[in-house]
Amino acid sequence: MTSSSSLKGDGYKIAKEISNRMKSELGITVSIGVSFNKIFAKLGSDYKKPDAITTMYEDEFKYKAWALPVSDLLYVGRSTNQKLARFGIKTIGDLARIDEHLLLSQLGKMGGILWAFANSYDDLPVKMEHTQAPIKSIGNSTTTPRDLETDEDVKIVLYILAESVSARLRENGFKCRVIEISVRDNELYSFTRQHKIDHATNITSEIASEAYRIFKENYNWRKPIRSVGVRGADLVNYNYWEQMDLFSSVEQREKQMKLDDAVDTIRRRFGFYSVQRGLMYRDKILSSVNVKEDHTTHPIGYFG
Repeated sequence: MTSSSSLKGDGYKIAKEISNRMKSELGITVSIGVSFNKIFAKLGSDYKKPDAITTMYEDEFKYKAWALPVSDLLYVGRSTNQKLARFGIKTIGDLARIDEHLLLSQLGKMGGILWAFANSYDDLPVKMEHTQAPIKSIGNSTTTPRDLETDEDVKIVLYILAESVSARLRENGFKCRVIEISVRDNELYSFTRQHKIDHATNITSEIASEAYRIFKENYNWRKPIRSVGVRGADLVNYNYWEQMDLFSSVEQREKQMKLDDAVDTIRRRFGFYSVQRGLMYRDKILSSVNVKEDHTTHPIGYFG
C-alpha cells in the first residue's frame, strides 16, 4: 500500500521532471497542476503562470481552490457564471457549499456536475493515450452566435448540426436508429428528447427533419434559446440491412445518400462553405457556424 505522503512526493517529482525536460529539451516553460483528481489538476495548471508547479491535494484544495473565482472551474462559462452570480455564488467554495438540489433545479444535470467538481467528487481515472470506448453515439451541439427566437432560427441551426452529425456518421461507417436533440434556453434551463426512427439513416435531410419535428413537439417558446444539440444514437453498421415499408422509396433514399456523399467530397476538397443549403442564406450570422470543423472537444469521461 502506497502512503498518501509518498503519492504526493511522486506526483511533484514527476511534475518537476516534466518541467525540467521541457526547459532543457524544448526551451519552453510550462505550468503544471498536481492533484488527486483531474479537475483540480487542471485548476492547478492554471493557478500560476507561466512557469510553476501547483499542488492541490486532498488536504489543500479547500484553502487553495475554494478561494478562486467560480469562473475558473472547468465548464463554468460566461452564461453559467452569470447564472451562479444570481444566487450569490462567486467562488468555487460558494459553489461547493450551496444546496445541490438548488443547482439541479436551476441548471439541470450540469448543476449537479459542477457541484460535484467543486466538492472534489470527480474520481474518474485518467485514460491512456489513443484509447477510447466503442462509439455509441455521434453528436454535435453549439452555443449559437445569438439567441434563437423563431422556429426558422432553430431550423437553420438544426440543419447545420445535422450536416455535421450525418457527415461524421458516414466517415465512421455508421447509421443511427435514434435521433436526439438537446435544447438550452437563455435562462440555462435545458432538456433532451429523443425518438427511434423507422429506418436507420445517415442522410442529412432525414436527421434534420426528424430533429426539427422533435423540437416542434417539445418547445413552447417561453424563453429564447441559447444552445442546441443533435445526436444520432443506437448506431448500426453502414451496411445494416432492414426491411423497408411499402411507403418508403428506396430509390429516393439512395439518391439522397449519393448526394450527401458528393457534398462530403466537395467539402473535403474546397472547404465547408463551398456547398451551402438555400436555407443558410436566410441568416448569415447563424449560418456562419461550422460545428464540424470548429467544434470543441471536451475531456473524455465526464459526459459519456
